[in-house]
Amino acid sequence: MATDSKQRPVYVISVAAELVDMHPQTLRLYERKGLIRPGRSSGKTRLYSERDIEHLREIRRLTQELGVNLAGVEEVMRLQHELDDLQGEFEAEIERLEDELRERATAPQPLPAPDGKLDPRDRPVYVISIAAELVDMHPQTLRLYERKQLIRPGRSSGKTRLYSERDIEHLREIRRLTQELGVNLAGVEEIMRLRHQLDSARAHMEGNVQRLQQDISDRMTSWRTLPAPERQAGPEDGDEGDGESGK
Repeated sequence: MATDSKQRPVYVISVAAELVDMHPQTLRLYERKGLIRPGRSSGKTRLYSERDIEHLREIRRLTQELGVNLAGVEEVMRLQHELDDLQGEFEAEIERLEDELRERATAPQPLPAPDGKLDPRDRPVYVISIAAELVDMHPQTLRLYERKQLIRPGRSSGKTRLYSERDIEHLREIRRLTQELGVNLAGVEEIMRLRHQLDSARAHMEGNVQRLQQDISDRMTSWRTLPAPERQAGPEDGDEGDGESGK
């Protein structure tokens, strides 16, 4: 699988540092900060994967090109690691469901129907004045964040902005990043882009898993309702028939 090859630890620290144009000591610092998670050989030597190299290049872009401080970089990389972990969980769940489907082909059992309801946290309910009050911001600030695509409120049929509980969570996170951690707007944009990506990936994963569960359930139902195969006459049936006809 392509994802597996990207996560395979292959580069020692000197090679990894050369690939990303950093000093090996910088890579050790980033590891201590939890920004990067290299593997280890059986002899405890650090080994970096292609995904680690991508993350190191992203750290360099954030710090050198966008001027994001270390607190902002930590937030970005934490979310990036969550995305990586989610992808791994998704692939493991797909593999588990495929194994389950193969196992149940010979012994069908009913599965619970998936819940296709919208997450209540995504339901747009708050007008902008209420949303601004809930997060202690000016409504104009919320409009600015929307133009920057940091937040994505819904719209009523009359085009009124409506914010969900998830939007409120995101706005509070923006306030924490800017006021408590001192992350600049470029860093906040990167973090919120990853947050939206993570939410979308999680919803996509859950939807795919539900569809697979429904597929398994449908197959179980069809197997249970198949008519029993007709019994074919065996040699003994034929012998009995011949005996009776000769009486």
